[in-house]
Amino acid sequence: MKKTMRKAMSKICLVLALLLLLSACGASSGSGKLRIIDSRISEGKLIIAMVKMLIEDRTDVKVEIMDEMSAVNSYNEILRGNADAFNTYDGTALTTFLHYDVEDLPAGSSIHEFVNEKLAKDKLELLKKLGNNNTYAIAVTPAVMEKYSLKTISELAECAPELVFGAEHDFFTEEGNIKFGPFSKEYNLTFKDTYRVDLGLKYAALSSEEMDVTVVYTTDGLNLKTDLTILEDDKGFFPDYFGALMVRSEIFEKYGEELRDVMNLLEGLLPNDEMTKLTYAVDIEMRDINEVAKEFLLEKGLLK
Repeated sequence: MKKTMRKAMSKICLVLALLLLLSACGASSGSGKLRIIDSRISEGKLIIAMVKMLIEDRTDVKVEIMDEMSAVNSYNEILRGNADAFNTYDGTALTTFLHYDVEDLPAGSSIHEFVNEKLAKDKLELLKKLGNNNTYAIAVTPAVMEKYSLKTISELAECAPELVFGAEHDFFTEEGNIKFGPFSKEYNLTFKDTYRVDLGLKYAALSSEEMDVTVVYTTDGLNLKTDLTILEDDKGFFPDYFGALMVRSEIFEKYGEELRDVMNLLEGLLPNDEMTKLTYAVDIEMRDINEVAKEFLLEKGLLK
């Protein structure tokens, strides 16, 4: 009787073990959701919305959009395996995540190529460029232009002691090389004051003349609304920032190379003029992000 019971229990344990094994195999072959971190800016939110629509339209993979967070936190989350993808820029990856400068690039190597070489050891990669070069730029208000008629950032040096420089909190941190400290040192700028402001309040602060000079993204539609003038980066301080998705390479082992093809469908389709129109529709015309994203994909014939 005891032997019979032991045999029965052994069989039950074996069956349970097999079920657990099959369940694990099933999970690794494509169950669950692809986790993409949302962006803090309209450009990134539009790209993430498009990517989600494309993936769910063309594959069986479901996408979970995680809460937005800073670029550094997004990178750390994907590095830890707590997320699978987020939208970023090769220049951000180079300087802020990997702590290199443009001068560190080997001859003939692009930022995108160099970054991917360095990311490979952590099983991360940048997908193909989306077309947008959303680099940083220094912009001044209409009042500043009327008084000083500036063309280049270098020309700011003479009038900076009379002006207030304002930007998001992240630009004043020491995380990365493309920040306020290195920037002001490179151009020998000493401002009357500096002003830290939340992203959502920056353009209002410019309009109310609480600050005179700021750092902007070149494709931000709000630059048009507030009539900012972008100054020439005559010393080439700000590197190119070509948009691309950063992903964990393991997702293509899990879901197949078809997913890579789908996530690369936006390659080259979002040059600066196109991206500015899209962000203008969201930020100025106050249209829904998903509506604008879907309309763009339909126009390009990308949704089945």
